[in-house]
Amino acid sequence: MLTSPEPKGLVPFTAESLELIENHIAKKCNEEQEEEDSKPRHELESGKNLPFTYGTLPQGTVSEPLEDVDPYYYVKRNTFMVLNRSRVIFRFNAVSIFCTLSPLSSLRRAAIKVLVHPLFHLLILISVLTDSVLMCMSNLPQWILAIENTLLGIYTFEILVKVIARGIWAGSFSFLGDLWNWLDFSVTLFELITRFSPLSSLLMLKTVRTLRILKIIPLNHGLQSIVGTLVHCLKKLFGAIALALFSLTVFSLLGMGLFMGNLKHKCLRWPQDNENDTLHNRTGSQYYIPERENFYYMEGARYALLCGNRTDAGQCPEGYVCVKEGTNPDNGFTSFDNFGWALLAMFRLMTQDYPESLYHQILYASGKVYMVFFVVISFWFAFYMASLFLGILTMTYEKEKQRACEKSGNMDPKCQQTVKELEEGNGAAEMKTTQIEMKKRSPTSINTTLDILEDTALGHKEEPETSRKKCPLCWHKFTKTCFIWTCSPCWVKLSEFADRIITHPLADLFLVICILLNICFLALEHFPMSKELMSLLHIGNMVFIGIYTIEMIWKIIAMHPYGYFQISWNIFDSILVVLGLTETLLASAEGMAVFISIPLRFIKLGKYGPPFSNSMRILGSALVTLRDLVLLLGIFVYFSAVFGLKLFGQSFKDCVCRIDQDCPRPRWHMSDFLHAYMTVFRILCGEWIETLWECMEVAGQAWCIPFYMMVILIGNLLILYLFVALVSSFSSYDATTEMSKEAKNLQLATARIKAGISSVVLKMSCTERSVPTEATDQTCDLSVKENISGHTLSELSNTQTFLGYKDQSSGTEKTPITESESQSLTASPSASETVPIASGESDVENVCNKETRSKSGNGGSREKMKQSSSSECSTVDIAISEEEEMIYEHEKSKLRKNGYERKSSTGQVSRESRNGKIWKNIRKTCCKIVENSWFECFIGLVTLLCTGTLALEDIYIDQRKTIKILLEYADMIFAYIFILEMLLKWVAYGFKAFFSNNWYKLDFMVVIVFCLSLIGKTRKDLNPLMSIKFLRALRVLSQFERMKVVVRALIKTTLPTVGVLLVCLMIWLLFSVIGVHLFAGKFYECIDPTRGERFSVFEVMNKSQCENLVFNESMPWENAKLNFDNVGNGFLSLFQVATFNGWISIMNSAIDSVGVNMQPSFEHNLYMYTYFIIFVMFGLFIPLCMLIGVIVSNFNKQKIKQGGSNIFITVKQKKQYRALKKLLYADSQKPAPRPINKFQGFIFDLVTHRVFNVIIILLICFQATTIMIQNDEQSPQMEAAVFWMNSIFVMLFTLECILKLTAFHCHYFTSAWNVHDFMVVIFSITGLLVPLTIGQYFVPPSLVQLILLSRVIHILRPGKGPKVFHDLMLPLMLSLPALLNISLLIFLVMFIYAIFGMYNFAYVKKEAGMNDVSNFETFGSSMLCLFQVTTFSGWDGMLDAIFISQWSDCDPDKINPGTQVRGDCGSPSVGIFYFVSYILISWLIIVNMYIVLIMEFLSIPSKKKARTLSEDDFRRFFQVWNRFDPDRTQYIDSSKLSDFAAALDPPLFMAKPNKGQLVAMDLPMAAGDRIHCLDILLAFTKRVMGKDERVEKILSEIESGFMLANPFKITYEPITTTLKRKQEAVSATIIQRAYKSYRLRQNDKNVSDIPSIDEDREDLTSKGVRSGKIEEKASVQTQI
Repeated sequence: MLTSPEPKGLVPFTAESLELIENHIAKKCNEEQEEEDSKPRHELESGKNLPFTYGTLPQGTVSEPLEDVDPYYYVKRNTFMVLNRSRVIFRFNAVSIFCTLSPLSSLRRAAIKVLVHPLFHLLILISVLTDSVLMCMSNLPQWILAIENTLLGIYTFEILVKVIARGIWAGSFSFLGDLWNWLDFSVTLFELITRFSPLSSLLMLKTVRTLRILKIIPLNHGLQSIVGTLVHCLKKLFGAIALALFSLTVFSLLGMGLFMGNLKHKCLRWPQDNENDTLHNRTGSQYYIPERENFYYMEGARYALLCGNRTDAGQCPEGYVCVKEGTNPDNGFTSFDNFGWALLAMFRLMTQDYPESLYHQILYASGKVYMVFFVVISFWFAFYMASLFLGILTMTYEKEKQRACEKSGNMDPKCQQTVKELEEGNGAAEMKTTQIEMKKRSPTSINTTLDILEDTALGHKEEPETSRKKCPLCWHKFTKTCFIWTCSPCWVKLSEFADRIITHPLADLFLVICILLNICFLALEHFPMSKELMSLLHIGNMVFIGIYTIEMIWKIIAMHPYGYFQISWNIFDSILVVLGLTETLLASAEGMAVFISIPLRFIKLGKYGPPFSNSMRILGSALVTLRDLVLLLGIFVYFSAVFGLKLFGQSFKDCVCRIDQDCPRPRWHMSDFLHAYMTVFRILCGEWIETLWECMEVAGQAWCIPFYMMVILIGNLLILYLFVALVSSFSSYDATTEMSKEAKNLQLATARIKAGISSVVLKMSCTERSVPTEATDQTCDLSVKENISGHTLSELSNTQTFLGYKDQSSGTEKTPITESESQSLTASPSASETVPIASGESDVENVCNKETRSKSGNGGSREKMKQSSSSECSTVDIAISEEEEMIYEHEKSKLRKNGYERKSSTGQVSRESRNGKIWKNIRKTCCKIVENSWFECFIGLVTLLCTGTLALEDIYIDQRKTIKILLEYADMIFAYIFILEMLLKWVAYGFKAFFSNNWYKLDFMVVIVFCLSLIGKTRKDLNPLMSIKFLRALRVLSQFERMKVVVRALIKTTLPTVGVLLVCLMIWLLFSVIGVHLFAGKFYECIDPTRGERFSVFEVMNKSQCENLVFNESMPWENAKLNFDNVGNGFLSLFQVATFNGWISIMNSAIDSVGVNMQPSFEHNLYMYTYFIIFVMFGLFIPLCMLIGVIVSNFNKQKIKQGGSNIFITVKQKKQYRALKKLLYADSQKPAPRPINKFQGFIFDLVTHRVFNVIIILLICFQATTIMIQNDEQSPQMEAAVFWMNSIFVMLFTLECILKLTAFHCHYFTSAWNVHDFMVVIFSITGLLVPLTIGQYFVPPSLVQLILLSRVIHILRPGKGPKVFHDLMLPLMLSLPALLNISLLIFLVMFIYAIFGMYNFAYVKKEAGMNDVSNFETFGSSMLCLFQVTTFSGWDGMLDAIFISQWSDCDPDKINPGTQVRGDCGSPSVGIFYFVSYILISWLIIVNMYIVLIMEFLSIPSKKKARTLSEDDFRRFFQVWNRFDPDRTQYIDSSKLSDFAAALDPPLFMAKPNKGQLVAMDLPMAAGDRIHCLDILLAFTKRVMGKDERVEKILSEIESGFMLANPFKITYEPITTTLKRKQEAVSATIIQRAYKSYRLRQNDKNVSDIPSIDEDREDLTSKGVRSGKIEEKASVQTQI
């Protein structure tokens, strides 16, 4: 056996080393033993640098074979290593297997020296980069061919060097042992064939060359590691991918059954009675011609209008009839006519790419009822499957991060200590040098400069040590001498004065105000802009640059240049000043101002904002950690663009006429690299289907679909992994981190200003008022108390302000405010009318008590508070206490002092007391009413009815007079009911308690809405008040606890993100300002009114030519609806880009822009794509990760506060959650008993056998296959074959049902799965027989197939289908209560916005995104529109329709039939608010839905690991026990223990062989080798739950519970244990074998004539006995 080398030095690899390795291989082959304990060391992996613990490299060890320092590789892999000058480790196989030279060979050593040399690595990297750049270029000159041939020679030489150095096949470190070498060899081989053979014309061989770009990955160790991690992720994603493919298949088959051939239904012109001519088509059929001019087209539509035969489907206009003719829409690529196109359509819905178009096509052709189909698909794919993928990637990333931390933790401690000492030594030496230099200076400057050095040191601690460069000593002295100005005492005084100025808090406040004003000035720019405003903005810009310059000068004076430039923020400020001055002096530096100066001014504000600095710090550290992943994503995008360019570039040039008859080149093509790159970028952004259609037109389906699938799948995997990594980084965001000095100064200045304002207000309210009354003094005292109530005691004791308040209050305080006054909930001064409410007796949050409790200074007052805070409306009888009488007397005396006492007789006082008692009784009665459960149910029902009636008020309400009258009366009744409820709560709780509850405030607002809407009906000029009726639905929030829980949780998880949200808004403001500078006034274009298209730039070049065109007739010089003319429009445009809706038209306008008042030209400004790429990366992706990461962090914090439970479920639902957790392990359903009859028992065994279940699953799959092979235009023979196959499947499934009924009897219907199968059989038989009797017109042919297909859900059945599917379904099941609550809130939000849309957009002109399907005319159509908006699809088209508000585009006086409303114009401002607010609210709710499901998925492994036993587990234990102990003796024989343990259900189950484990439990045994039930139960429970105090407590509870449940338990005394009995048995066996061996040896001595062959047998026997004895001893020791 080889010994692992010591890490004290490097040993050359010699002939002796090779001989040792060969001997070790031979020994290992003979013994067939291998050590499994050793593992490779992380810091010694191939490609990493050798740690410094091995010292410096000795002479002669560089590029020479050395013995491997890692024992794992040296012993098990038989390798040697080579180090280059950079200490990088290279490993090679030492043994010769196939064409491998010896390590001692001079040729191999020379090849190794070449291979490991850094220059060789650099040469290959430069060659690959050069080749990659050349591949993206087109129309190359001839001399480039020589460069390509040279590069090919370099690659060939590299392969030869690797083959000689590593060998062809000699293990994992050989040439063919690395898959990257396979790729390299294949690409080089194909390139040689392409260059020097007649096959060079083949496109595929030319395209293979692009794989050379991927060679960058093996040249970088970090990229290689990331690829390995992603491959590991794919293994983890195998189950989710399988479930996604299964779901895609099932939904595709459903789509085929529902929509096959429907998308060919079109409106065809039908000849009228007065027409004499007959229309024919090409097939000879009469009355229709399938040509374009005979179909009905909507205005501006490219494809014919679809229609259907259902009442809720699209209808044809008069003169047209709906027929099935022509091709499918989108050039025939969108259909459900066969399985392939249906699968593509489902994949499109899965990725949510342009889904609104498919929605509209299906709903037009089949009916609106099928929107349910798309809702289910969207939930399953866009939500659940996406959550699964994100959850698995998150789990994998966290494990990888944990593994990396463990590897870094397992690093050699000596190495860590050496590195740490080296860093500390460098820092101490530099600081010591600085201090020595400072001691040599003038003593007057020591204090100031040391402060500067301290700040500098603090700044350096925040920066990584690697950023500090080492300088020569002479340069260090030069900088200290020239850049620390402390020579003149006058200068030192000036420096101290400047330091006091710049460190003053008001200075930082002034700078912040200047920065904010500067940003406001930048945001004020718009188009068109007056000259006065332009001059003002220019002057303002110069003023702000001057302020920044003065700040820099003062800081340099105060800190000296050396100290100033040691702080990173100061360097940033100096760059801003230099650029600002350059921009001011040079008028041609406008581009620099847009891209550099403006962003720097926004970033400058981040110095004073902790959220910005924290976010940037986390982002910086995350990007440094993920730099390899970001680089890999960039390489993949570049490779995809070049691959698409080589594969489809020529096709887009030659076959472009297939897309359009006019043969214009489309905007999105792959003829050049930039367009190919943008096409790949668009695919990764989620929009791929339209470019795929064009690609299939020009290049065919065989290449386009695989290419697009590759880009989508691999690209999304990289993006999702990067997204998960960034979210995980931002989830550690902490808003309470230490702030910078500037931020602290800003807070201090703000606090001082507030304190000053408070003191001024206090003096004005207390001292200037000369009212000599006691009440005024008490008011002042109360205001002082309220003023200091928000501060802690430590804060108040350290401020002079509080001391002033205290003195002032002590001087004025004469009569303290009593407890009862502070608790009073009514405004009456009489103590008899004080009715405090106990917080525990009503659902009102008694904020008054909390405030008073916080203001009370001692415990006695709190105790008094608790005693006096009982509710007068409680069900408990409360008598008037002596304390209340004392309070009443005190109130009388106080009123007498203030001069408010009135003369009253004894009768009047007694009358007031009686009135007080009556009032108390009234309040008690009202409190009983409002807290009654029946009253709450009644109000809840009325709330639902009131909300539901809003859905009936659509555009047809005026035509339904009866319903309209009923709704008017219902509104009044609902208003009276809610007003009465509010009055009852006012009386019961009082005004103060009522309005201290936020939910009651919401109810009050709803009552106000009712009153205003009723007032709006009385007068026509107040009719707009009726439009706020939609707010009535908000009352649902306060009536249902599920809604309250969700709203509270959303507030708790969202409010802490305000700081990060402000950072994101500032980023968007920055991009909006840049967009205004780039595109303001450049989106205008001259439109040809006849064609609806813009004029060519050759016809019209600017605005003046457009206005003077065609005999001075003015042509429309129109602006794009979405533009960057001001910051507001820029925000809206960026919002559409962020949602990827309408962003293509915005980008088209940007790249066509030429200048202000200039006609746009096609792709004139092509590089403006850069602006949108940068925005998507830094304005969308990173802020999205920031927001979601902070929300996840808040979610986890709130979850921890609630003890780990879900924050979106109620207390009652937590019980449901615990019940659902049983699904984690097994189906709790009881199995059916086996029949006693032999025949029925045989059938029972047959149907319960696993093979029978597998056969049924296969039949289900075969039946699904019969649907796959069908198509829309199949032959009659195929239809007949399908009918008979369906009949056969129906008979087989009927036979299965009969067999199960025979075996299970009545137990068959106890399972929901069996009931479903039975219903499938019944409906299938009906579906086969009904068409034979009444015809196929009433029953669709696909009905039977769809019914049979429903059995495919058996694959998801726990215990029957794949276990991986069951594990993936568990998170959804466990999250159902929380998801249901959140879904109810989403539905409520959709309901409110649907009603609001019906009130405001019901009569908008149907253009753009508004049509017969998507509109706001009815409640159903409004909900359909909002569903589209919820999935972020199609809302841009609806907004375009609402933007139609000009007289030239709409008619404000248009008469709408059946209603009194006139006009069809929209309201742009209302539409923007409507869609933007809804998208933000729905996004926030949906993000929390994702978080709930993903967190549940991540918590499942921990729940399985921390397994606890439930009552069902114990119940099943005793069920199994009854089978082994039918006589109920509470004992079983020890021989049955193994079978008993194997018969248990998980988690108590112990699989065989289990005897060793059972013996090790050391169970007590009674007489007769019997073991008691309780001992087994306790031992098995301890095995599952582990050993700790909590488990011991549970075990004692189980034992006591068992004793109580079995009071007549048989007492016994255990005589031994299982372990002792096993030891006795083994000992007896050893003794017997020893005695037998002894007798055999005695016989050998006595008998001398035994043949030799017998002696050999005796020896073999004795050896066997000895070996058996040794093995027996070893097994016993192991078991012990």
